[in-house]
Amino acid sequence: MENHATAGQPAAGAEDDDLGAQVRSAVGRLYRRFRSERPEGGLGDVALEVLTYLHKNGPQTLTGLSEQGRVSPASMSQTVNRLTSAGYAVRSPDPRDGRKVVFSATEEGHRLGNATRMQRNAWLDEQLGALTAEDRAVIARAAELFSRIADA
Repeated sequence: MENHATAGQPAAGAEDDDLGAQVRSAVGRLYRRFRSERPEGGLGDVALEVLTYLHKNGPQTLTGLSEQGRVSPASMSQTVNRLTSAGYAVRSPDPRDGRKVVFSATEEGHRLGNATRMQRNAWLDEQLGALTAEDRAVIARAAELFSRIADA
C-alpha cells in the first residue's frame, strides 16, 4: 500500500513526525518555564536541581548524583562544592562504607528545596486551574501517556 500526499495534506507518517516535534517542543518549553519558577538567589538551575533531589531523596554519593543528573563526576563535584560552600549541603562519611562520602541537604538546604517545590507547584496548579475541566482531563490523559512512554 502506497502513501501519497495530496495537495495540502502531509504523507502518512509526516503527522507522526510533526507530533514528535510538537511534543519535544512543548515538553522542553514547559520544563524550562517550570525551572524558572524558583526563589530568588545565587544558585543556578543545576545546583538547585541537585539540592531539590537531596531534599526529596536524602543523602547521596557523588556517583549517585552524577548518574541521576547524567553528568560527569567532575561536573557534579563542582555543583556539590557550590552547595556545600553556600551552606545548603554537607559532606559526611557514608554510614555503609566509610571510604565513601555522602552529601546531604542542611536545614537551610531543606528550606530552600521546600520553597522551590512549593513555588513550582503553586505556579503549575495556577496554570492548570485556569483551564477548563475538559482541558484538564485532556492533560490528565496526556500525563498518563507520557508516563507510559517514559517507562517504556
